[in-house]
Amino acid sequence: MSLHSVIMAGGSGTRFWPLSRRVTPKQLLAITSDRTMIRETAERLVSLTPFATQWVVCGTVHADAVRKELPELPRSHILVEPVGRNTAPCIGLACIHLLREDPDAVVCVLPSDAHVSDAADFCRHLARAEAAAKAGFITTLGIRPSRPETGYGYIQTGKSLEVGAGMAVHRVERFVEKPDLATAQKYLASGDYLWNAGIFVFSARQMLAAMQKHMPELYTSLMALGENIGTPGYDARLAELYPRMPSQSIDYGVMEKEKDLAVVPSTFGWSDVGSFAALPEVLGVDEHGNLVRGTALLDGCRDCVVDSRAGRLVAGVGLGGLMVIDTKDALLVIPKDRAQDVKTVLEQLKKKGREDLL
Repeated sequence: MSLHSVIMAGGSGTRFWPLSRRVTPKQLLAITSDRTMIRETAERLVSLTPFATQWVVCGTVHADAVRKELPELPRSHILVEPVGRNTAPCIGLACIHLLREDPDAVVCVLPSDAHVSDAADFCRHLARAEAAAKAGFITTLGIRPSRPETGYGYIQTGKSLEVGAGMAVHRVERFVEKPDLATAQKYLASGDYLWNAGIFVFSARQMLAAMQKHMPELYTSLMALGENIGTPGYDARLAELYPRMPSQSIDYGVMEKEKDLAVVPSTFGWSDVGSFAALPEVLGVDEHGNLVRGTALLDGCRDCVVDSRAGRLVAGVGLGGLMVIDTKDALLVIPKDRAQDVKTVLEQLKKKGREDLL
């Protein structure tokens, strides 16, 4: 049973506008380093899954950019969705392709746009999850929470599992949705809950069997599509079947219903980098709590995030708790505590027909 990795790269990354656009979403931007986030993700995996055993699932509009970012990947390992249908069809699509190449494949599935501060520790936890998957469990990596976070889903841990020696593995008691603050505080205090990072390890055959049980409509479509892999009719069949597949997350479609689930509690410095407001946690701040990228001059400013890589100087005086993101054709100024509201700008741009800025 060899390990493969599947990097899910179908997201739009709208919360990083104006840096992110339709053709250059978050995963294709250098957000946390001088490398794009998808490149960081792929390189992080190399010690466990070399480029030859890595796969990417992405949308049509991003396929060429992904190939350019990851030229080491076999061209057949970049799977293109004709439309986005959420993570369950995405994972199913990868599984039917993987099994043609490796009938005993064990698969690590993960997002393309998360940050990990300790790559070596990440790989150690991933190897532990691989061992649990080979023991018959659909396995996930759960992040030990450092704060009562309301922006993440959680995993409640159950009893310990005897899966070889090394770091702990637990049964999954249940997946829970994003909580309110009071509930998140209870989760943190209990010590029984982990953040759901969306990282899963499983046998490809086992995942398809779980889909057959819990998502039979999706399974039937995947099997029909799988018969066409490697034939001249594949693209046409994909275009016909994929848009009709249920648009559902793997969490809701399979994980919340499956019984044989395991979780590896993890502490490798994970962040989903959900908005510009998350960058100080990842990249650090100066003595005034400011994070500056690019050319900026701040006087008497505190707790600000400034990204000015468009070639202009951004000057701020007496500012507090603001984010200023400057690009060649758009400038965003927004309070840090309203970082999630960037989407309202995009809604207004759509109404005004400003497709050039989306």
